[in-house]
Amino acid sequence: MTDLPIAQTLHRKAAHDTDAICRLDYAARFLRRKRLTTEDGRAFVVDLPQTTSLDDGDVLELSDGSRVAIRAAEEAVLEVRGANLARLAWHIGNRHTPCQIESDHLKIQNDPVIRHMLEHQGAEITAATAPFTPEGGAYGHGRTHAHEHGATAHSHGHSHSHAHTHQHEHGHAESHSHSHSHDH
Repeated sequence: MTDLPIAQTLHRKAAHDTDAICRLDYAARFLRRKRLTTEDGRAFVVDLPQTTSLDDGDVLELSDGSRVAIRAAEEAVLEVRGANLARLAWHIGNRHTPCQIESDHLKIQNDPVIRHMLEHQGAEITAATAPFTPEGGAYGHGRTHAHEHGATAHSHGHSHSHAHTHQHEHGHAESHSHSHSHDH
């Protein structure tokens, strides 16, 4: 198979001593099986039982006994500020967009469509390069996209959908409506 050390054990937000650091952006921290390289050039293979969202501060234990700390890498983000930060956060969450919440601003991935929507809501947007560690969702498990709850405290043996429609006037004397639904 491979001569590389294999990581099959994950320690969440571990206080373990580590032998190396592996920096991954938000997208790369969502994995099941992948070859990674530490900052000092050591390659290893992650082979977890299921797709997992790694968090900044997690530690992977390798088959050779070494431990690798996971750190959030810098990536393109938007810092969102405004007079009504809670309202801006609601609009971000309503679009199921991952969001890091700070005391004086919100941080999201650099998305021109979301940026445009937030600017129309009165947000002040600054492009930046920084580690991105968004909130893990209502049940504390990694990703917020696609409404996939998996085996969490929220699993309750049934599915349901919710739909919402909204209309809004545009300055060019036309109106239209949007509708979308999704199951979870």
